[in-house]
Amino acid sequence: MEEEYISVSQLTDYIRKLINSDSRLKQVYVRGEISNFKRYSSGHCYFSLKDEGSVIPGVMFYGFASKLKFEPKNGMKVLVRGYVDVYKSRGNYQLYAQRIIEDGLGELHIAFEQLKKELESKGYFEDDLKKPIPKFPKRIGVVTAATGAAIRDIVTTIKRRWPLCEIILFPSLVQGSLAANNIVRQIFVADNEFELDTLIVGRGGGNIEDLWAFNERIVAKAILACETPVISAVGHEIDWTIADYVADIRAATPTAAAEIAVPDIREISSKVDDLDSRASNVMAKQLNDNLEKFERIKNRPLFKNPHMIHERRGMDLDFIKGRLVSSSKEMIHSNQMRLSKVKSSNVFRNPQSILDEKTITLSRNIDKLKVLNPLLTIQRGYAVARSKGKVVSYAKDLKKDEELELEFKDGKVNTRVL
Repeated sequence: MEEEYISVSQLTDYIRKLINSDSRLKQVYVRGEISNFKRYSSGHCYFSLKDEGSVIPGVMFYGFASKLKFEPKNGMKVLVRGYVDVYKSRGNYQLYAQRIIEDGLGELHIAFEQLKKELESKGYFEDDLKKPIPKFPKRIGVVTAATGAAIRDIVTTIKRRWPLCEIILFPSLVQGSLAANNIVRQIFVADNEFELDTLIVGRGGGNIEDLWAFNERIVAKAILACETPVISAVGHEIDWTIADYVADIRAATPTAAAEIAVPDIREISSKVDDLDSRASNVMAKQLNDNLEKFERIKNRPLFKNPHMIHERRGMDLDFIKGRLVSSSKEMIHSNQMRLSKVKSSNVFRNPQSILDEKTITLSRNIDKLKVLNPLLTIQRGYAVARSKGKVVSYAKDLKKDEELELEFKDGKVNTRVL
């Protein structure tokens, strides 16, 4: 019996159908190490994903590759989400990636967001807690690794911009499990044992694991408690850590931190020169104005004949003396006339007549008061009726059983209206 042969394409199609029929291969999550990574001008990315025992080719088309938050590198451990299919032209199966993240980034990212939310709710990031950075520092502390690009960039920048400033390095581990405690200790030493104007805390770039010490709670607390103004300088411009949020100001890079910490001496010198020039111009103008005023005064008659000032003042004094004498004479004359009128008046000649007149007027007023005195009426046999302390004038104002008080010449009695 003759055997039936199939073509390579038919075999490839059959295998592809088998793979596509397996639902588990339509959405797979694979952990591995990237190798042979290459991004083409089309935007598509090709790579291999391997572990200790196997290698599988992978591809990420432009639509998904454009959403990558980082550039994958050879040797990087990643997590890949995608599906498995057969590439018919080559007859091999491969992984079609839809998302690639660094292995472990998910857990660290969650921890970062949780701590950030917690510290924000406790007020760690409030603007009111931010201390101003001194404009002209004399001494700056730096908490970072003793070797590396970060300390070199900071020292170089500060010495170039503000050579008057002293720099003190507080060497610290900036990566690994012991780094956070080491950073906290150096911040404490710098803040409590040295008189610093500013403290820079940071390191160079790296992945999230490398920078993780600056995301630890104890580092955030140490920065918040630091009395010295703190500039954080962790990683590159795109890197953000908890330390950046807590610090008094965040710098995108260590070099940027040095630029924030100190002014540029060339700019200061230029401003001083400008102020000096402006002051000189103002002084020269003032001097010229004063010289012009002096020339005008010098040409005045009073300046040429200073005795004229004395003569003018003498004339003013004579005028005032004349007015004073005239006013005095007028005042004396007026008072003399008033005195003459008083002497000629009846009061001055016969004061007893005024007293007699006032005595007669007083007697008349006393007689009028006696006529109006209600007590005299009572003494003549009349009585005064009162109800509730008020005098009753009309009978119609009284009610039955109302109590009355009657006042007679010799006393008071109470009665009731029947």
